[in-house]
Amino acid sequence: MSRQARRDTAAEIMVRRLLHAAGLRYRVNVPVPGMPRRTIDIAWGTARIAVFLDGCFWHGCPQHATHPKANAQWWRTKLDRNIARDRETTEHLTAQGWVVMRFWEHEPPEEVATAVRAAVDRAKADRALSRRTDRDQDPRRTGRTSDE
Repeated sequence: MSRQARRDTAAEIMVRRLLHAAGLRYRVNVPVPGMPRRTIDIAWGTARIAVFLDGCFWHGCPQHATHPKANAQWWRTKLDRNIARDRETTEHLTAQGWVVMRFWEHEPPEEVATAVRAAVDRAKADRALSRRTDRDQDPRRTGRTSDE
């Protein structure tokens, strides 16, 4: 298991290349706030968007997950813990106001990148609208200059 790639998997790299080509800038392998030893694969901190690209075997994909026959009970326990950890991480981030997006490694990178880009664009638009509304409601901004 120590030789298993934990980061920079082929699926992650493909999605990141597409996002970068689309002009999006992001952080990679960001620690999950308040949860040690857990990382977000691709993150936008200001937009609070977390993207996870989960491997089918390690995270229990309903279509492609396999169950080893040797030492089956140990593997079942380990894989169940991985799934529970994913669920716990998602709930923790969601409670902190993050948008959590999870994709399987077998999903087409183009579709993943399109969905992520739409979420980032939505978050940017919401943020701009929120700033505009806050600015318009600021009591210090009367619209008058000091010369009047």
